Amino acid sequence: MASGPQFRLLGPLEVRLEGSAVVLRAGKHRALLAALLLRPNRVVPVTELVEHVWGDTPPARTRGTLQTYVMRLRAALGDPSLIQTAADGYRMRVDPLAVDAHRFADAAARGRAAASSSDLVTARSAFAEALDLWRGPVLSDVPSETLHSEHAPRLTELLMRVHEQRIDVELALGNHADLVPELFGLTRDHPLRERFWAQLMLALYRGSRQAEALEAFRQLDRTLDEQLGIDPSDELRSLHQAILMGAPELAAPVVAREPERARSSPMRLPDDIADFTGRSWHVERVSGLIAGGSVPIVTLAGQPGVGKTTLAVHVAHLLRDRFPDGQLYVDLRGYALGAPADGVDVLSRFLRALGVPPDEIPPDADEQSTMLRSLLSGRRMLLVLDNASAPDQVRPLLPGTASCRVIVTSRDDLRGLIAMNGARTVPVDVFPAAESASLLEKLLGPGDHAELAVRCGHLPLALRVAAAYLAGRGGVTISGSPIELAYAALPPAPQRLFRLLSLVPGPDFTPEAASALADVDADGLLTVLAIARLVVSPVPGRYRFHDELVRYAAMVREEADSPSEQQASWTALLDHYLRGVERCAELLYPGIVRLPSSPTGPAPRISTSAEALAWLDAERPNLIAAIRHAAEHGPAVMAWQLADALRGYLWIGQHVGEWLATAHHGLQAAQKSAHRAAEAAMHANLGTLYLRLGEYTRSVGHHDHAIELYRALGDKDAEAGALNNLSLVHRRSGDLVAAKDTLVRCLEMLRSAPADSVSTGLYNLGQLAVELGEIDSAVEHFSQALTLAPNADSHTYLGMALRLQGRLDEARAHLERALEIGNVPAGESETLENLAALELASGNTGAALSLASRALSLVADGGDQQVATSVRITLGETHRALSDFDTAAKLFEQALTTARRIGFASGEVRALIDLAVVLRDLHRPADSRSAADQAVRRSAELGLRALENRARELA
Repeated sequence: MASGPQFRLLGPLEVRLEGSAVVLRAGKHRALLAALLLRPNRVVPVTELVEHVWGDTPPARTRGTLQTYVMRLRAALGDPSLIQTAADGYRMRVDPLAVDAHRFADAAARGRAAASSSDLVTARSAFAEALDLWRGPVLSDVPSETLHSEHAPRLTELLMRVHEQRIDVELALGNHADLVPELFGLTRDHPLRERFWAQLMLALYRGSRQAEALEAFRQLDRTLDEQLGIDPSDELRSLHQAILMGAPELAAPVVAREPERARSSPMRLPDDIADFTGRSWHVERVSGLIAGGSVPIVTLAGQPGVGKTTLAVHVAHLLRDRFPDGQLYVDLRGYALGAPADGVDVLSRFLRALGVPPDEIPPDADEQSTMLRSLLSGRRMLLVLDNASAPDQVRPLLPGTASCRVIVTSRDDLRGLIAMNGARTVPVDVFPAAESASLLEKLLGPGDHAELAVRCGHLPLALRVAAAYLAGRGGVTISGSPIELAYAALPPAPQRLFRLLSLVPGPDFTPEAASALADVDADGLLTVLAIARLVVSPVPGRYRFHDELVRYAAMVREEADSPSEQQASWTALLDHYLRGVERCAELLYPGIVRLPSSPTGPAPRISTSAEALAWLDAERPNLIAAIRHAAEHGPAVMAWQLADALRGYLWIGQHVGEWLATAHHGLQAAQKSAHRAAEAAMHANLGTLYLRLGEYTRSVGHHDHAIELYRALGDKDAEAGALNNLSLVHRRSGDLVAAKDTLVRCLEMLRSAPADSVSTGLYNLGQLAVELGEIDSAVEHFSQALTLAPNADSHTYLGMALRLQGRLDEARAHLERALEIGNVPAGESETLENLAALELASGNTGAALSLASRALSLVADGGDQQVATSVRITLGETHRALSDFDTAAKLFEQALTTARRIGFASGEVRALIDLAVVLRDLHRPADSRSAADQAVRRSAELGLRALENRARELA
């Protein structure tokens, strides 16, 4: 990658300077910069720039205003020479590879060249590099119609071609099976792009899925006819004919397959610092130890501010090619004022980065650590564990395999890692005088900086803060601590914000959070702090600062701000977080009942579900830290309110470890404040969580506590809700009689409750009736639910029951209505699965296959696993109808494994029955009888009479 500023146009416009984001808030400034970047090192005439920036409505003083904009861009970029003035326009002097759009074109060209010379592995790597640069629609936040019309179509078309070329390479490497899900998505998103359809047909055919390949052609034929009135191209027709004939030239190539890990390598390092200076001995030493093969762990030990993190990240970037399976990074916050990084959270993040679906990540740290070691076995990966305070903080994250290496940074030498884990310590001291001088010359220009370096103690952090303080203050000298001077030089408002930011318990903060904390508009103040190097912006819109700066800020806060002012600011920050979570809850899961709260501040600017999910994903570590801190130090009410508001997100996202932590902190806070309604809600929260984990005894215990508390409070609606959830526990554990009794009690209490609450109880009673084979009762319950709450779920469940009754036309009407209304992914998947089963019952196997495949794509990776189990069963039944017995057997086995893991009793029996049938088709009678016998025993234990009868027919 080119050194100096980095520019990103493939998505929202971003500028990064020395590792920090440069924020351009004015849309016209972004349009001007984009126009120059798209033609680097070439003069762009003023007339064109005016058109790009103002369109048809230029200002009266066009040239003067444009000059002002250029001046502001130069100031923002920190180097006036980047934008040069020419006779009739302006030129952006920049390495084209510093602009992602040009880097994308370069990587794509390298990929094509490698592919043409049959170097397929290099081609795949280059194409993947090109595609990784895209973060969204090109120039998505640049308000310029002419730039969009001139450049977006060209770049988007090039993106599509790179997708096609990469897929051609993957097909040539024999990776057809892995491409099918991606190609289903590409053909859905680009239904008129025939090349994707051809690739999908070929991938399906090579995976022994000939019927699906032919159905894909028919689907394209219909689409082209309906939308354009044309036929598929001759190329597509020839491919279709070849698939029909089973042409041998379509067979998959015989290649040496690479392991899956080479196709999913997480690159999670922070950006390397652009002006890295000195440390040549350390770089060589650490690189030699890591690359030499005999030292598994290198610990960089040194005082705070000495540059350990910068050195570790720099070396990790230099060694990336030696670790092709990826690099992982985490800040363990071992010396932070607040709590250190939670082990479960860190392990969960690593496992997600390595491709583990959220629902498969165990909640226990020891189990997560074991899973991590298993995944890293044999892989060549580099882990950077930053700011570790003790060996025990590091050990759960160690790979335990000779192929991986670890760099740890710490203020201590962590001798326990030396004795027990073979670590080697590399001390990191302050800069030598020459390196201090070199850094200061880079930051301040030529001059005699020896005295300044001595006053800074040759400490890199102090040198950078001092240089930021002196920049623009010609002739000023430093006498005292650079951090103290930088703080003292600030106006009162930035000083106050700097102090209060030390209250933030999490790893970073946004301008909105800072504004709430200090009760000011913090945008400009944060810019002042960033210029002074007292905070940094590692990614656009987010800020953090060094632990030592946090400690100094906390010290001056205690001196300057009264306890009441500090408490008010802390409460305001919690209020901001609560308003944000509640706003997201309204958008993402409005049907989940939450405890009442009364936040007073403005809500973050969140208007769509996508924005809500992005906000929660970004703020999750801060929210968890805030809940923990509030539970331990107060105000307790905010801890349980945040935990309650966040549970829907943690449930949907399957963030099990975080869910467990926040629920326990919320319960602790509710008990501490003697708030019985909150205590009941937290018990109910934990009951739901343990149900999700399949720990039914614990789930029953927490639900019983919640029911007792709600009964004592006289809250019948909440008690009924807890009873409803308790019935689910009994149902999942196989005690269907207890489940039915509990549901009946629940519905008796819900007679005067809101319609949504009653309908939820009816849903569960109807589903229980389906499991018991009481289909007429199920239709009755679902019909009542539909009358009370005519939503997508009601139509889906009634459609399912009607299908099971054989009333296919009525079932279709309800299922199609459910799709029209719309639903969350799990709900939509259920609807599609039932439509697939309906089409299968009608003999339309092609349509069934398409619908079931779409259903699985919505829930396969981290979605509701009970729904995913049912979808896999229906998809397997469809493959069996197409005589694809091997695929069907695999799907039934996957469904059986998942059903047993989550305690989905009827799903387990259904999977066993279908597996028995397909094993018989595969001429494996002994295995078939074994599956049927298991189905008989399990269905008899559970009281599933209808399924038991089916199983006995096979045994």
